[in-house]
Amino acid sequence: MSGVEYTYAVARIRAMEMSLFSSTTIEQLMAMKTYESCLQFLTEKGWGDTDTPMEAEAMLSKEREKTWRVIRELMKGDDEILNVFSYPNLFHNLKAAIKETVTSDQHGSIYFDDCAIDGTEMVRIVSEHDWEALPENMREAAKEAYETFLHTRDGQLCDVIVDKAALEAVYGAGKRASDSIIRDYAESTVAVADIKIAVRSQKTAKSLEFMKRAMAHCDSLSTDRLAMAALAGIDAICEYLEGTPYAEGAKALKESPSAFERWCDNQLIETIKPQKYNPFTAGPLVAYMLARENEIKTVRIILTGKLNELPDDLIRERIREMYV
Repeated sequence: MSGVEYTYAVARIRAMEMSLFSSTTIEQLMAMKTYESCLQFLTEKGWGDTDTPMEAEAMLSKEREKTWRVIRELMKGDDEILNVFSYPNLFHNLKAAIKETVTSDQHGSIYFDDCAIDGTEMVRIVSEHDWEALPENMREAAKEAYETFLHTRDGQLCDVIVDKAALEAVYGAGKRASDSIIRDYAESTVAVADIKIAVRSQKTAKSLEFMKRAMAHCDSLSTDRLAMAALAGIDAICEYLEGTPYAEGAKALKESPSAFERWCDNQLIETIKPQKYNPFTAGPLVAYMLARENEIKTVRIILTGKLNELPDDLIRERIREMYV
């Protein structure tokens, strides 16, 4: 798309940004006493539609669907950019198809349709070993994950292989991208994922070999040093992070697990905020899409908390930073 075409698209996004939830709106949602009153509040804000059941997942799925429909319409011809953001769903479909094909168990196999290969086609590819039908950046991981799960039935190891390939696909797209937001998104996404792997590996006493198999390379971190730090303990992870661009993550990690999870998501919002001011690029469109994903995730946290009758302070400490 040209700069002129982006200007039109960005003008539409600017109007849509007006309906993004601010911190004030999130506080209003938090003030609702029950799960049901939260759903009513969301309905009054235009979430869902007349056919959407009054339940959390149906409403959140409808909002995600609305966002992707608009973004696809505004970014026609920019499939490469859109593909980067659908990689998590695409690689998820691969994991689900491998497990379903090997075990013949369809229970819990959830597939996404808003990506290059839907669930039905992914199951066909895996069951027929038609690896050439996959994008090039998936083929080796697909074969390795399939063979690994077939022989070991180790679902976690299957996930590790595919998840690393997904991170590498995102990072590769970032390296090739001309739009700075894709580069920034890729760097932030992979770095935060590597930090999460280190923290979880430390807590579950995973080996150095496991971490090296799970972590993907990125320029802003040394995965070798991060993995070695994880072997030494949480304090060592924090000490290493304090010398990187992710020092705030160390502070959050020392505070609490929920503060750390919140920082992981907020890191991406901080990365995309400057894109609001680049009207001749895809930046504001992508930033809006990611802001909506963040908003939906935050609303899910609140609805889950209200449904389970958690104290407000426990819910609030998990709430993400808003884009507006």
